[in-house]
Amino acid sequence: GSKLREVFDKINNLLSGKPVQTEGQTVSVTQHPQGLEFVCYKLAEKFVKHGEGEVSFHRDSAFPIAVVLSGIWELHPRVGDIFLAHLHKKCPYSVPFYPARKEGTSVEEYQRMLGYEVHDSKVEEQDHFLKRMSGMIRLYAAIIQLRWPYGNKQGAHPHGLSYGWRWLAQMLNLEPLADVTAMLLLDFLEVCGNALMKQYGIQFWKTMFFIQKSYIPRIEAVTSSGQMGCLSRLKNFVQKCLQAEEIPLPKGILTPSFWRT
Repeated sequence: GSKLREVFDKINNLLSGKPVQTEGQTVSVTQHPQGLEFVCYKLAEKFVKHGEGEVSFHRDSAFPIAVVLSGIWELHPRVGDIFLAHLHKKCPYSVPFYPARKEGTSVEEYQRMLGYEVHDSKVEEQDHFLKRMSGMIRLYAAIIQLRWPYGNKQGAHPHGLSYGWRWLAQMLNLEPLADVTAMLLLDFLEVCGNALMKQYGIQFWKTMFFIQKSYIPRIEAVTSSGQMGCLSRLKNFVQKCLQAEEIPLPKGILTPSFWRT
């Protein structure tokens, strides 16, 4: 907890124009006319990279990263706006949006639009692609429910649970894609299903029932036998939650005791 406060204070001080010590030198955004804009851009980009890198391998890390970004977003809205721009470009499913291939668009360019990394005409492997998308969605799902505990709680969350509710509704209005849709829904519900349940109550349970009865069969219809892993996990998760009438708290959520460390 104390380490996270140090990180937050350093970023906040830098964005506030105060001199900050880093790697043996003192830096300040006031040293250049575009200093602040550059730092906002690079910082937002870095948060997205944490999602596709660190969070994709260490799922619990979504929460400490998200709570810092949430607090910075509250004090420096420009960082939040640019973060969303980076996130939507890297992971169009965070909009959510499935880009359609337009006439004249090369296969390579279309793969990039879908979020795949393409180097020297080689497209990244599906497993790696899914892992990165999963990390970014989990980070996004953590951000919308977390607030920096030492901030001013007077205003609303800069990008709160209503955005998550909207994401879920829009996602369920899209035609599902094999592999991707089941994974994204499972990641999203695992991370912020509990928070959405508390906020939206009966409406949330109606949505879960719709996922089980109507949407999962639609995902099944586009899924081949070799791609069933994630779909099976989604089915089990939804079924268990409906039976228990409870969504479990996500693993790795920051408890009050964390902040005393």
